[in-house]
Amino acid sequence: MTVELHTLPNGFRIVTEAMPGLGSASIGVWVTAGGRNERPEQNGIAHFLEHMAFKGTARRSALRIAEEIEDVGGYLNAYTSREVTAYYARVLKADVPVALDVIADILRNPLFDPAEIEVERGVILQEIGQALDTPDDVIFDWLQEAAYPGQALGRTILGPAERVSAFSRADLASFVGEHYNPGQMILSAAGAVDHDSLVRAAEKYFGDMPARPVLEPDMAAFRGGERREIKELEQVHFALALQSPGYRDPDVYTAQIYATALGGGMSSRLFQEIREKRGLCYTIFAQAGSYAETGLMTIYAGTSGEQIGELADLTIDEMRRAASDMTPAEVARARAQMKAGMVMGLESPSNRAERMARMVAVWGRVPELSEIVARIDSVTTGDVKEFGAAMAGKGEAALALYGPADVARAPTLAGLRERLAA
Repeated sequence: MTVELHTLPNGFRIVTEAMPGLGSASIGVWVTAGGRNERPEQNGIAHFLEHMAFKGTARRSALRIAEEIEDVGGYLNAYTSREVTAYYARVLKADVPVALDVIADILRNPLFDPAEIEVERGVILQEIGQALDTPDDVIFDWLQEAAYPGQALGRTILGPAERVSAFSRADLASFVGEHYNPGQMILSAAGAVDHDSLVRAAEKYFGDMPARPVLEPDMAAFRGGERREIKELEQVHFALALQSPGYRDPDVYTAQIYATALGGGMSSRLFQEIREKRGLCYTIFAQAGSYAETGLMTIYAGTSGEQIGELADLTIDEMRRAASDMTPAEVARARAQMKAGMVMGLESPSNRAERMARMVAVWGRVPELSEIVARIDSVTTGDVKEFGAAMAGKGEAALALYGPADVARAPTLAGLRERLAA
């Protein structure tokens, strides 16, 4: 399997990987414009735009868009993140041209029909309401806001209901005009695909787009802060974040290994100490997430109001211990988990297409798997301990708590930071 990358004169990029033996393909266009590309008054519009992509074009009705993909047994979807919006399909080999034609049409020729805008506005408002009713979803939005207050990276992807209620057709068209240019688009396909055919198709569908300067989002700075929300829930939801490396930082693999050893599985320290030995929670995990210039080391757990203080203190204690007595066996296990997860994920053409688009967006190329494995393997136990010590010594942190009245009596962010640095 060989990755091939081509760039059209206008900056539009095509990256493919043929996977012999497969009869299907995953194909999509990733646009490097997400929530963090929005101005404050636009918060939520990237996600709104993603919804409108399926609501009709100059050539196809909303129903026809769905029918053309499903008539051939395919699947069409999209998503919005803080740094990208993706439109993708999974189809059989013979139907790759159909999928690309539909995706190109919804990107190049959206109608933004006023009646459909109102219908989808209602759908998104329901989605916002559902998110607010899901504690273990909304707490991460609050944690993000506490980590990056007053910044685009700290705002929600869905946006506030009052903004969504006011977006107009002109607002949608304006965001497309600002960010949906060929230099911010990557066509990525994996599976039963032919690179040269897709390059020719990309030239047909996207080659006439004029090149324009890419509007880079504002740099983000981790600030930290605290948010507590009281609601009569069964559990207190606890989320803590410290600054972690961005995905271009060489330490990003050290951060991921640290997070995996700390709370990435059933053998991890947090799971063993807090769930298995103490029985304080059902769910607890740690993860390292990255953006272009920054990242978040996040720990999440849900517990009873009476036990939130003990859980929070034990979490901090495990972070401190990891900086001093992390073992080579734990680091080796974390490395193995990361590598196995990566290899298993790459057995799916959808995951391969996603990975290639992300790598091209980040580095302008797709590193060989062996290169990533070598970087993971190069992380030593000493590196992980040093990283853990640096995490413990950081001054800034973010905390979000959501649950019954006990939330008001839970440990403060200042108290947790003091315990971590002790």
